[in-house]
Amino acid sequence: MPATAASTVRTFKSNVGVPEANRQALIALLNARLADSVDLYSQIKWAHWNVKGSDFIQLHELFDSIAAHVLEQTDTIAERAVTLGGVANGTVREAAAKSGLKEADLSASDGKAQLKWLVHNVAHHANALRGAVKQAGDLEDDITVDLFTELTRALDKDLWFLEAHLQG
Repeated sequence: MPATAASTVRTFKSNVGVPEANRQALIALLNARLADSVDLYSQIKWAHWNVKGSDFIQLHELFDSIAAHVLEQTDTIAERAVTLGGVANGTVREAAAKSGLKEADLSASDGKAQLKWLVHNVAHHANALRGAVKQAGDLEDDITVDLFTELTRALDKDLWFLEAHLQG
């Protein structure tokens, strides 16, 4: 039976100046955030494709813009895991099995309903990244701390854009 990510963290030799035990923990942390990121990207694209209502074009374009940001972040997370000598576990199946995000409301077609569950999941992901900042700091990897900090900052701005549509 092949080893799974749940049973082992597969690594390769790396000369990155992070102790092996810390690298293992960082790779696992990065892969957890990668699963959420892949899942969030697919949920945002679903909303982008299926939004209806009087705000269609505005939300269609906003969702696409945020999806592009999340896709870029996904690549950044995956590449950091590999840089540390790990394997990026970022297939759709792995993400679906390991994501901590709430299931998308696939019955929602109007923009307001989609905004509500996207706000919830973008906030969840941003807060998980925020927690990862501390975890990476505890593992003494300032580079991964910076990575998670920047991703959180960008996602907080996307969250603001989504929430603004529900306020006022």
